[in-house]
Amino acid sequence: MRFVRFERAGRIALGLADVDERGRLRRVLDLAAARARWGGPEVPADMVAWIALGEQAVAAAREWWQRAQAAGDDAALPGGEGADGREPAARPLWHPADAVRLLAPIARPPKDVMAIGLNYRDHVFEISGRDIPRYPVVFSKAASSIAGPGDPIYTHPGVTEAVDYEGELAVVIGRRGRAIPPERAREHVFGYMVLNDVTARDLQRRTSQWHLGKSLDTFCPTGPYLVHRDAVGWPVELDVRTWVNGELRQEANTRQLIFDIPALIATLSAGITLEPGDIIATGTPGGVGMGFDPPRLLRPGDVVEIEITGLGRLRNPVVDRLPA
Repeated sequence: MRFVRFERAGRIALGLADVDERGRLRRVLDLAAARARWGGPEVPADMVAWIALGEQAVAAAREWWQRAQAAGDDAALPGGEGADGREPAARPLWHPADAVRLLAPIARPPKDVMAIGLNYRDHVFEISGRDIPRYPVVFSKAASSIAGPGDPIYTHPGVTEAVDYEGELAVVIGRRGRAIPPERAREHVFGYMVLNDVTARDLQRRTSQWHLGKSLDTFCPTGPYLVHRDAVGWPVELDVRTWVNGELRQEANTRQLIFDIPALIATLSAGITLEPGDIIATGTPGGVGMGFDPPRLLRPGDVVEIEITGLGRLRNPVVDRLPA
């Protein structure tokens, strides 16, 4: 299942994406409308609240998806009340792709995004020349930096002159836990999504702490989908590719991670309670702009696209000014 958060006519809601064979959106199943027709747990507009409902929410979504596929129509439900007599039911089950705007699947995680640096060997060599890390290099990105599919990446003129891209797999936590052993890690995963760890290289290198260079507004595009773990194998072995203006810059597979997902979850949860909706960015492979000689950093007018097997393609334009 591909969960989405979407906006239509000023309303923000949760849905399931129906995609074609290339992963492109065809239509969205409105989960609140499905619940109104068939009953089940209430559907919030916030993905973190939905994830926190646990397995009952996943089971309900799976049942609604199957029923909606079988229904085979896009008509609105009959007027009046929903299945439990409380919720208006005059809302279509399906919204066509051109009628919705996909948003970041998770607008505000419980914590800042927990990110891993230097987690592919080729990236270690291109960006730092260091030895391979003995332990995961952990930093954070401010939750306020999160953006969605199609949203602009703002270059922040006067603040930075070195904006770079980093295509990454993001893991979203589904079950609360602390001191999670690697062999239990998958039980605590809700799903996966594409993430761009946009970085101001000059700010990143100004001090030993990376937070500022990683956390400027719009510097964490995510989406387009949050794909449930059941649709992804274990161990997670997915191709990660990044294009800038149609040119392939990054290409790797998550099996090349120095510290894999079980190790990352075990490390982060050793003394930190992981909560539903927490985001872990697992690191970027080689091919970032700073790794070229001379560097090939982002400029206004560029378009960055990141695709991960089965998770969709995240596309964001680069701009030097934001809409008023």
